[in-house]
Amino acid sequence: MKEKELKQMTIPAQRLMARCAGEEKRVGTRTVFVGNHPVSETEAYPAQRFCDNRIVSSKYTLWNFLPKNLFEQFRRIANFYFLIIFLVQVTVDTPTSPVTSGLPLFFVITVTAIKQGYEDWLRHRADNEVNKSTVYIIENAKRVRKESEKIKVGDVVEVQADETFPCDLILLSSGTSDGTCYVTTASLDGESNCKTHYAVHDTIALCTAESIDTLRATIECEQPQPDLYKFVGRINIYSNSLEAVARSLGPENLLLKGATLKNTKKIYGVAVYTGMETKMALNYQGKSQKRSAVEKSINAFLIVYLFILLTKAAVCTTLKYVWQSNPYNDEPWYNQKTQKERETLKVLKMFTDFLSFMVLFNFIIPVSMYVTVEMQKFLGSFFISWDKDFYDEEINEGALVNTSDLNEELGQVDYVFTDKTGTLTENSMEFIECSIDGCKYNGVTEEVDGLSQTDGPLTHFAKAVKDREELFLRALCLCHTVEMKTNDTVDGATESAEFTYVSSSPDEIALVKGAKKFGFTFLGTRNGHMRVENQRKEIEEYELLHTLHFDSVRRRMSVIVKTQIGEIYLFCKGADSAVFPRVPVDEIEPTKRHVEHSAMDGYRTLCVAFKKITPDDYEKINRQLVEVKLALQDREEKMEKVFDDIETNMNLIGATAVEDKLQDQAAETIDALHAAGLKVWVLTGDKMETAKSTCYACRLFQTGTELLELTTKSIEECERKEDRLHELLIEYRKKLLREFPKSTIRSHKKAWTDQEYGLIIDGSTLSLILNSSQDSSSNNYKSIFLQICMKCTAVLCCRMAPLQKAQIVRMVKNLKGSPITLSIGDGANDVSMILESHVGIGIKGKEGRQAARNSDYSVPKFKHLKKLLLAHGHLYYVRIAHLVQYFFYKNLCFILPQFLYQFFCGFSQQPLYDAAYLTMYNICFTSLPILAYSLLEQHINIDTLTSEPRLYMNISGNAMLQLGPFLYWTFLAAFEGTVFFFGTYFLFQTSSLEDNGKVYGNWTFGTIVFTVLVFTVTLKLALDTRFWTWINHFVIWGSLAFYVFFSFFWGGIIWPFLKQQRMYFVFAQMLSSVSTWLAIVFLIFISLFPEILLIVLKNVRRRSARNPNLELPMLLSYKHIDSGYS
Repeated sequence: MKEKELKQMTIPAQRLMARCAGEEKRVGTRTVFVGNHPVSETEAYPAQRFCDNRIVSSKYTLWNFLPKNLFEQFRRIANFYFLIIFLVQVTVDTPTSPVTSGLPLFFVITVTAIKQGYEDWLRHRADNEVNKSTVYIIENAKRVRKESEKIKVGDVVEVQADETFPCDLILLSSGTSDGTCYVTTASLDGESNCKTHYAVHDTIALCTAESIDTLRATIECEQPQPDLYKFVGRINIYSNSLEAVARSLGPENLLLKGATLKNTKKIYGVAVYTGMETKMALNYQGKSQKRSAVEKSINAFLIVYLFILLTKAAVCTTLKYVWQSNPYNDEPWYNQKTQKERETLKVLKMFTDFLSFMVLFNFIIPVSMYVTVEMQKFLGSFFISWDKDFYDEEINEGALVNTSDLNEELGQVDYVFTDKTGTLTENSMEFIECSIDGCKYNGVTEEVDGLSQTDGPLTHFAKAVKDREELFLRALCLCHTVEMKTNDTVDGATESAEFTYVSSSPDEIALVKGAKKFGFTFLGTRNGHMRVENQRKEIEEYELLHTLHFDSVRRRMSVIVKTQIGEIYLFCKGADSAVFPRVPVDEIEPTKRHVEHSAMDGYRTLCVAFKKITPDDYEKINRQLVEVKLALQDREEKMEKVFDDIETNMNLIGATAVEDKLQDQAAETIDALHAAGLKVWVLTGDKMETAKSTCYACRLFQTGTELLELTTKSIEECERKEDRLHELLIEYRKKLLREFPKSTIRSHKKAWTDQEYGLIIDGSTLSLILNSSQDSSSNNYKSIFLQICMKCTAVLCCRMAPLQKAQIVRMVKNLKGSPITLSIGDGANDVSMILESHVGIGIKGKEGRQAARNSDYSVPKFKHLKKLLLAHGHLYYVRIAHLVQYFFYKNLCFILPQFLYQFFCGFSQQPLYDAAYLTMYNICFTSLPILAYSLLEQHINIDTLTSEPRLYMNISGNAMLQLGPFLYWTFLAAFEGTVFFFGTYFLFQTSSLEDNGKVYGNWTFGTIVFTVLVFTVTLKLALDTRFWTWINHFVIWGSLAFYVFFSFFWGGIIWPFLKQQRMYFVFAQMLSSVSTWLAIVFLIFISLFPEILLIVLKNVRRRSARNPNLELPMLLSYKHIDSGYS
């Protein structure tokens, strides 16, 4: 079949070596001995070493887990900080016990290590399942059972139906008589349709272990490279006479690891790439740990608060020695120094005092914040899984959260990178209409009498000649790579109970179905002959001589066939831009009108042409094709040139229109993302015309969008492609700079004029841009390209290899301002970009689950991205940003009175609060209210968030964790902490606060401050709460009640394990004073008054705004833009 064109060309070994001189030795090729048998005892080949077949995706081993994991954890600033504090408490006499820092740190480190260890154990288990799986190798004419990891390059492997290929194999033979096999790559490149692969003609008959073991051959091929769709090689088959038969090998002969054998009993293949050199492994990027922007902000805030801590400790240490410069203050009569203290070096004592002050104030940076943040992320992720709007009845599944570390990042996305097929579209094609000689036909839904029908379901606007109609339909039945399977079920649509069409391209199936509806039925290929049933129910046979496969440069494909009477025809189908220049000008105009009209309707269009070839011309064509297909060096360029010469002087027959149905609400989702200020890029492996049509259909490109093309076609006009590319880049940049002179990443939406621009680039051109030579003027390609991309409203990248998708994402990630990127896809070819982006979304569709397994979040449909970002992402970010700011706020309120107290106790490191209060403040008294807030708060209704996408821009750029909001919270905490301390201090100017004249002591003073503190920070959170539930009420009022109960309980019992009963009856006695009650209430009101005043003023301002009907509760740290929602 596919090898028919080679005509069983046999070449003597000497002639083969002479013709291929130098190619064997060139860098970048390898020689593989089939079955690891030498072809002869006399010929010497250089020994080559190849890697084994083990797959390794795990991060740790048993030996390096502990040191490596601890190193990674202590890279966190907070963990490292608490480690230092713990060591200080252990080595220095400090006011607080080492347990207060050591126990929480040990808990956090242990839990994190267990979690990461378990995840890596799962990776080890998955690797072992693959590496230890059973395979069968042919050795000495016998099937030998082995583990997959023991496969070596050159081994002949037997694979049974429905098994996965254990490595990259060259197909030698199959269970079918014609040497074909059917493969699904749903777990590899996301395509659910069957792909047909072929064995070379000379090895088709080797269908048993005994016969395959007699094969003596070598395979010469390129070194491993990640492109799934490219392979260049040849097989040299040696007979007993040492004559070699050379056959070309291409992607159609290569079976990729991860693909699955379907509808074929078994195949034999020889391993050419194994283990980490397989194309699947080369396309897999290890899952690096992603960190959200919020976590980076936390680290920045920690540095600021660490500086505050060091400043406080330094000030107190300095003032202590200033205070002690007076001998009476240094050594009062009631506290004489020991001899050891007098002999201690003053510098050493100053250092230990500095460390003691650090320990005293270290609660300004609570380890409990990290525990709360982890709990918030883990528990909050369940809301995505529980969302009924994400449930899809078709697959009976909802959304899935694979990592909870990035919830808030969903609210910070700037760029969305999406796959096309299976993500934006359903990957379900339907034949809509066709045009023959300028006559349009549509509406055919049944097979009746074909195109000549004048009533019934057929609608035609004019009628073409009968012979031309039949020629067009024969072209549709012959010009394709569709195969037909009888009485088998495969991934694809079933024509009837008798047979099913399968193909790697669903639109080819749609065209064959369209021809069937018009009365011409493709009946499959048998022994290299294509069979077609015409409208008169007659069977026509055509010998398939050559297939000129589709490629992204030509944008067309052709077949050369011979009829039963010996006539030879070339049928060609392709994009209008690829076919029109190759047909007479006078034939173009009638068809062109229909093509343009169909394209505007969002249909995928193809033009169909043919030419008749004379026997003499065919002999020349056949000789050229055989020669270029055997080349190892520059094969693709040589084939492209020959194909280009063959596909000339054709005659246009007509055009087709096929609809690739968009996913439900895909266009509305992209509109919403654009309205939210997000830039959407489509990255697809599909051809440009198809992708462009989809982009128009899903409204990524509007009808008025001017498209700028950086494609192989646009730069091939010049002999030196880099020069032409440079010219285009400069030209496009000048055009866009005139339109948008001052627009930036964040403000590009506002800068748009009536004219919108879209950019289209293909994989080949992208490679030129990314790999441009540094010694040429094109070394700034990348920066110019990025400038162009930033000015365009949408970007389409077509013919992208998986790693190129990741390169695009990485390039945008590194832009100035570090925009947040999100990638969404459904196939394994999207895994690299999903792993590369800040947030990866997998579509749980029909095309395998590798993308969903490697993603951070997976959803059933593209439409679910709208709610995931605009509602869940928005709320997650607001909740956790408020949590982070609130934690630093309440701990500064907590520690500032402790700092001020040192000025009134001779800087003696005397704690203001009891040890129980120090321990319980972050763990019990103030932890649950903020956790409940961070899980349940909805400051804006979810329906409003989804219906008003521009609200998403209010939180973009990490707005709530910028310097402004941070300073606001810090100054608010400083104000309230000062009020707590000095308000209580002035109250104590009257030392007797009871009727009986009893005097309060320092623990009563600290307890009053602490009581005001707990009530103030809790009520502050109540003021910020917009969405009240019974849980909020329970934890807020319950926490305050628990504090009161605990204080009575703690001070009402003499605890035997305490050396000092300093809090005995303090709280109860304190509340027996009316003055204390009034002071507490008054200080709480004074502390919260600025907050209350600001909320009232903002609500008044909001109600007088131009959108009075949109009731949006305001947060003081919320960013407002000129969007009408202020």
